[in-house]
Amino acid sequence: MTKQSRREFLENSMFATAAAYAASSALTQPLMAANKQQKGPNETLSVVVVGVRGRGRSHIDGFIGSPDTEIVALVDPDEKVLNEKADYIAEKTQKRPAVYTDMRKAFEDQSIDIVSIATPNHWHALSAIWAVQAGKHVYVEKPVSHNVSEGRRMVQAARKYNKIMQTGTQSRSMQGTLDVMDFMHQGGIGNISKARGLCYKRRKAIGEKGVYEVPSHIDYDLWTGPAPLVPMTRPNLHYDWHWQYLYGNGDLGNQGIHQMDLARWGLGVSGIGKSVISYGGRLGYEDAGDVANTQVSVHDYGDKQLIFEVRGLETDAYMDAKIGVIYYGEEGYVVQPSYNSATVFDLQGNTVKTFSAGGNHFQNFIDAVRAQDHTILNADIEEGHYSSALCHLGNISYLLGEQMTVAEAAEKLEATDENKDTIARFTEHLAMNGLKGEGTQIALGPKLTLEGEEFVGELADAANPMLTREYREGFVVPTAENV
Repeated sequence: MTKQSRREFLENSMFATAAAYAASSALTQPLMAANKQQKGPNETLSVVVVGVRGRGRSHIDGFIGSPDTEIVALVDPDEKVLNEKADYIAEKTQKRPAVYTDMRKAFEDQSIDIVSIATPNHWHALSAIWAVQAGKHVYVEKPVSHNVSEGRRMVQAARKYNKIMQTGTQSRSMQGTLDVMDFMHQGGIGNISKARGLCYKRRKAIGEKGVYEVPSHIDYDLWTGPAPLVPMTRPNLHYDWHWQYLYGNGDLGNQGIHQMDLARWGLGVSGIGKSVISYGGRLGYEDAGDVANTQVSVHDYGDKQLIFEVRGLETDAYMDAKIGVIYYGEEGYVVQPSYNSATVFDLQGNTVKTFSAGGNHFQNFIDAVRAQDHTILNADIEEGHYSSALCHLGNISYLLGEQMTVAEAAEKLEATDENKDTIARFTEHLAMNGLKGEGTQIALGPKLTLEGEEFVGELADAANPMLTREYREGFVVPTAENV
């Protein structure tokens, strides 16, 4: 198992100094666009898609598929994939969009109304803030931020510049999910005291850690952006950044953010809770990744609890769900195994009701832009901030963790029925994958207490710096005062 200590995590990041931060603050804000008249209901909205590989292709198809929008530009530091996607749009629409490797150049175009962001996580906040500062509305992928502070800055920027900012948690626009949420919030299974999010998704090793050459058609400086400019240490630049903390947030903040968001929504809670504790490790192989592939996080909301489980090794479903959420009520429970469907059970396990229906998340965003009303959004940026922050909190506790065996961790955890059951299944899962079960070495993070969006208590000095990061000159996420 490879596992960074907090000291190694911070030192290896090669963060910029405070002086560099101050010197670069003026560079973080692109040219402010002149105020534009709101387009009429029959005028086409112009879109630039930033980050066009992977999830960016879905953004392209989403906006091509709407009669309200036209993709006029694409941005990506990978010139090869950038031009491939421009050719794809030209084939579909008979009009080739402009292409840029630097988003700031695209944002100078005052005719652009919408910026749709599907970059790696470490770019989400800064690109969204730059976009609203330049007079654009924003659709931004999940998790909306790379750290807790960034999410709050995004909310502040959207409100300050009166711009629509939608979070890419498309489950919130699925009618089946909307219906089951309404059912639960109307008391359909009584008071819900607990939700369990599951991200049971097989992830294999990403290759040996080393120093690898970045392909010549990629502007690595622009790809790196706010992160420290260090050599590429994984074989594949694309996608595998999810498994390194400099750029990604592990599956907790990748696939898991969808289920984290649903779990919080189902519980009917806002904010980021009263405390968090997390344990786990990168288990079963050694590779260039440094995020946990097996992890449990427990979030306390007082009279409600949110438990989240990540399993990247082979695993069976739990209560017929692998990528889903279970909601526990006084009068029954709900299993949601997909983005748009759910089944209600009574306390004896009998099926009571089912829900299943889709929706169009991009159209919900477009409708809100047309109306200039962020309350129309199914996934306003503040909702995205809260749910993304929960993922970051789990990772902070984990990164501050102490190495010990699973058996030792079980002894140290608070002796609740929930903790006993969850770590027992965790132990069984490890044994099923050829690990030592109770003898497996993991990191048990401390229980961190929160007030608002900061840590308090004896560990606050260690934990609060991890709510943000220092930024590279020219790519600084603004402070609250400078958004």
